[in-house]
Amino acid sequence: MSQPTLFESSRSPGAIDPEQLVLIALGEFQERGKRLAERELPLDRLRGALRRAAESYGIAQLDDEQAVAALQSLGASVRRVPSFVAKHPYRVTVPTELAERSRLFFQQLKSAVPP
Repeated sequence: MSQPTLFESSRSPGAIDPEQLVLIALGEFQERGKRLAERELPLDRLRGALRRAAESYGIAQLDDEQAVAALQSLGASVRRVPSFVAKHPYRVTVPTELAERSRLFFQQLKSAVPP
C-alpha cells in the first residue's frame, strides 16, 4: 500500500469552496511550469487544472460561470469573447499578486500532505 499523494489523499467532499479550488488550480498550473501572471489566457487553458483540483477533492468540476465568478472574486480580470471564438468563451488575466498567492497556497497544501 502506497502513501497518498496530494491528488490521491482522502478529503471530505464539499469541504472546499470554489475560490479555494481555483487557488489550488492556479497554483498547480504554475507548478507545472506554466506562466500565469499578467498573461491573458483562454479559460480553456485552465480547465485541466480546474478539473484536477476538483478530482483531488472528489467534488464536481466547476462550470464556466462558477469558475469565472470565483476567478473574479479573487481579483482576476475576465472578459467574455463571442461563443464562436472558443468552446469556453472567456479570457482570463491573473494579476501577479493572485498568481503568487495561489502558488503559495498550493505549496502549503503540498507540504501539509505527509510524504
